Amino acid sequence: MSETRNVRSGVFLPPHHGNNEDVTLCMQRDFELAEWLDHLGFSELWMGEHHSGGMQIYGSPELWIAAAAERTQRIKLGAGVISVPYHNPYLIADRIVQLDHQTRGRAMFGFGPGMLVSDAAMLNIVPDQQRARLVEGVDVITRLIDGEVITQDSDWFSLRDASLQLAPYSYPRPELVTVTSKTPTGSRLAGKYGLGILTHGAGNVDGSWQAAVEAGKEHGNDLDRKDLRVVVSFHLAESKAQAIKELDFGLEDWMHYLEALNPKSYAETRAKGGTDPEKLIAARGGLAGTPDEAVEYLEALWEKTGGFGTIVLTGTNWMGFEATKRSYELFMRYVLPRFNGSNARRDRSLEWVFENRENFSGANQAAIEKAVAADGRT
Repeated sequence: MSETRNVRSGVFLPPHHGNNEDVTLCMQRDFELAEWLDHLGFSELWMGEHHSGGMQIYGSPELWIAAAAERTQRIKLGAGVISVPYHNPYLIADRIVQLDHQTRGRAMFGFGPGMLVSDAAMLNIVPDQQRARLVEGVDVITRLIDGEVITQDSDWFSLRDASLQLAPYSYPRPELVTVTSKTPTGSRLAGKYGLGILTHGAGNVDGSWQAAVEAGKEHGNDLDRKDLRVVVSFHLAESKAQAIKELDFGLEDWMHYLEALNPKSYAETRAKGGTDPEKLIAARGGLAGTPDEAVEYLEALWEKTGGFGTIVLTGTNWMGFEATKRSYELFMRYVLPRFNGSNARRDRSLEWVFENRENFSGANQAAIEKAVAADGRT
């Protein structure tokens, strides 16, 4: 393959942890995973915000980022996402700038309306309020980070001559993204404010991107596909049979959680996959298999989406910790290099040496014989 791509690698941790495990140890394992991904050379790692259901255990991705940043060296760490309707947008902006300084620019920030209806219910927020609040909140957050002084009244916050006392560490501002799913809200926000996009590979990625591009043109922003992140679920092992067997650890627990969150989505997934682990993952747009299969999957995804800047693997905890780490290692060792064509020059060099092996070997042997003769020994 020629050198045609420079796709980055990331991991998205919702996270999912079985309710039968000790939560403190789960948190420590997530920090260990961050260190492992940093060691492997992953570009970024995202952590979600959730407040109910028991399985997704972090209410503040920002707190997690602050701790993970002290344990890692290069990997960028993202809040994926901050549920904007749950917070005063001024305080979100203030935390963003603080973390931008604490991490020296390694923190990223995603914005969404809030995934779990149960979270919103506890805060007495009805679902049809969430996207409108997301739009209003992102507007305030970006303007504050950009240095504006804001006076604004809303049905959920009120600001008077509000401004941030610190400028960002990153210029002109930290990396900000929106999440897109079933509505165009996130795409339009990305286009309007020049933000990146985080979207799922099983959905209409190209449609989401085009909606963002169109909104960007309306507001004078030229978007770049390098800022498009596509999320997929992979579990890789040396053989397909091994990959599927390792799903025994946590796939059914995750399916039970899906049933609690979204009975309709659960029923659709069961209808397609039954109790077959491989089919269940495929029904969710994912893959359980080998590195070779993952390369084929990504090539098809590239064609389907029109291209992207980062492939983000979902950290589902379907597998045990060692199998999870091995899956990420296989991806970085064997999948991403082939997909990106990053070994093309090595392949060319090997091919050239192989094609000229007789000439090179003969010349080397002649040089040896000449040296021996000159030394007067046989």
